[in-house]
Amino acid sequence: MVRLNMDLIAKSSNHFKNKRSYSLPTYLKKLTHLNFSNRNIEDIDDLSMCRNLTVLYLYDNQISQICNLGFASNLTHLYMQNNNITHIDNLSSLQKLSKLYLGGNSITVVERLEELGELKELHMEGQRLPSGEKLLFDPRTLLSLAESLGVLNINKNNIDDVRDLAILKKLTHFFAADNQLQDMQDLELVFSQWPQLHRMDLSGNPVCHKPKYRDRLITVCKCLNELDGKEINELSRQFLINWKASKDAKKKLKDERIMTGQITDPFTDFHMGPHPSSKYNYANILGKRNPPGCGRPSRKVRSEHSQLDSAAMRPRNVKIPVSAGLLSDVADNAKVCGL
Repeated sequence: MVRLNMDLIAKSSNHFKNKRSYSLPTYLKKLTHLNFSNRNIEDIDDLSMCRNLTVLYLYDNQISQICNLGFASNLTHLYMQNNNITHIDNLSSLQKLSKLYLGGNSITVVERLEELGELKELHMEGQRLPSGEKLLFDPRTLLSLAESLGVLNINKNNIDDVRDLAILKKLTHFFAADNQLQDMQDLELVFSQWPQLHRMDLSGNPVCHKPKYRDRLITVCKCLNELDGKEINELSRQFLINWKASKDAKKKLKDERIMTGQITDPFTDFHMGPHPSSKYNYANILGKRNPPGCGRPSRKVRSEHSQLDSAAMRPRNVKIPVSAGLLSDVADNAKVCGL
């Protein structure tokens, strides 16, 4: 078993051998960056003499448990991706930690981060999960990170719902590619609560194949600069925002008219026959046909009345509102029928 301890640090050609002018204790106290990545390390031993450590690289090892880091109160960056870690433990004393990399492990629940009030970035991508399971989030951890977390990477974790993440209102970068997200309305609801979001990647999710997927997300995330690796043109964004605002205003007006009874049904709100003010209106015709104090009308008048009757029975021009979608469907059906 390879253990990370003081002896291993002292023997490392990249560290103490280049600092012969220092004694080992002095060297360890001055040490701020320690890189033991890809060294087959399985365990972390006592490193308490490294009090000023700020950055620790332990990725690509065989570590199964986070331990013996309680001394590192000045640590700001911890890289432990691609190990064999199954639980997030023993990080409560790292209150200055701003970046935590735990991708490529076997963690099933994001938890026990309540004391990390300075955490800005959390990378949990590609956990080796049991078949059929997805990465979960402890609500207490999410609540504690709501005011600090700006970057969240949860790519490739079989996630199908992100509604619990809506509380993370400070997010600027969100990476959730290659998951199982498919509900567009849920995504719009969550993303509308992230006003500072600048970059997002949802590629590889079923939702990407939904109609107007990109347009809808751009209109919801008004500060988004990049979506799924493609830059968002400011002119295109403004056009989509204006288009949505116009569409919503028309819908609101239509709903108000329906509620006030001005429109009962957009496809049946019309009547046949002449307008009440028309000269062909029945009341006007009858009034001409039987004026007070007059006898039987002449043949010429009767002929005129007959023409008026025919005109009155003909329906006037009727304008029926038809949506663009309906016209498109009619055209498609006509093509199918060979018309």
